[in-house]
Amino acid sequence: SAILTTVRLRQQAVDKFPHHTDNLLFTDDSLQQASDVSVRQYRAGLVAGRSVADICCSIGSDAMAFAEHRCDVVGFDIDPVRIAIARHNADVMGLSATFEMRDVTQMTYAHYDVMFYDPARRKSDGNRIYDVEQYIPPLSLVHQFHAEQIAIKLSPAVDLNQLHHYGGQVEFISVEGSLKEAVLWMNREDTHPMATLIHDNHVHHLHYDHDAQVDVRPPGAWLFEPDASVLRAGLVQHLAEQLGATMLDETIAYVSMDARVDTVWGRYWRIEDWMPFNLKKLRRYLVERDVGQVTVKKRGFPMSPEEVIRKLKLKKGRESRVLVMTRHQGEPIVLICHAL
Repeated sequence: SAILTTVRLRQQAVDKFPHHTDNLLFTDDSLQQASDVSVRQYRAGLVAGRSVADICCSIGSDAMAFAEHRCDVVGFDIDPVRIAIARHNADVMGLSATFEMRDVTQMTYAHYDVMFYDPARRKSDGNRIYDVEQYIPPLSLVHQFHAEQIAIKLSPAVDLNQLHHYGGQVEFISVEGSLKEAVLWMNREDTHPMATLIHDNHVHHLHYDHDAQVDVRPPGAWLFEPDASVLRAGLVQHLAEQLGATMLDETIAYVSMDARVDTVWGRYWRIEDWMPFNLKKLRRYLVERDVGQVTVKKRGFPMSPEEVIRKLKLKKGRESRVLVMTRHQGEPIVLICHAL
């Protein structure tokens, strides 16, 4: 059983651990919790050459990334199995990192340049924990930390209202369009969230620098959906302003423009037409154009994509379209688009 589990986990680990996977050890939970390899390398690069304490280090994936960037790193965790695995994995990868089994809630911390804290965000039954003070250990443990930089790994779905009294800056990190995690940097002066996108091994940042003013107008020739990191950081209007785009609705995170602008910060659809939502008129429009297959996206629309497809009752047709169900100035609309 242990051998089969190890083989299965190594197969699952290839994306997160592209090197030495055949010789590394994992547990199911620790593999799920391990950060994306691009995120680990990006974070470690920010503190290269510093002394680092990795609090709740688990199997050592972040600690090893710090070690790869010439950091003097010590990992602490209460689980003896995970500490043993972390030591094994560091040896396999030929990395110098120290791991100690400790109860991090009872420690007296020595001075480190950087403290990286990764509390558990799932209960023992696998259910997610959404309250930061219910993390294991709770987020408030950071009040015991003293370092030039303190970084806490959070769920990308974290409620920002729970973080206000902690100060610092929350960074939402996306890799190739997929939102991976959030990090609270305690010692940063800029308190507005920022968006970070890792794309083709390049790192892009979007910061808040002023109150953006973007008009609400009818759809143009192109529909643009910003990256999820931009949405979570509350920077949709800032990006729209940079792209020369307009909003469909003040509360909807789709933007539109007449001329497409090259950007890594999201994806485009070419708008063929749009109309106020009316199921019969939409069906007639699609039938007249021999559309038999649709992909439905929604934002701020009450019906599910499955319900829309079912109620359209489209017969066989040679054409396909992307239907975007959303709102314009508070009213439901549908945009008929071509996928690129």
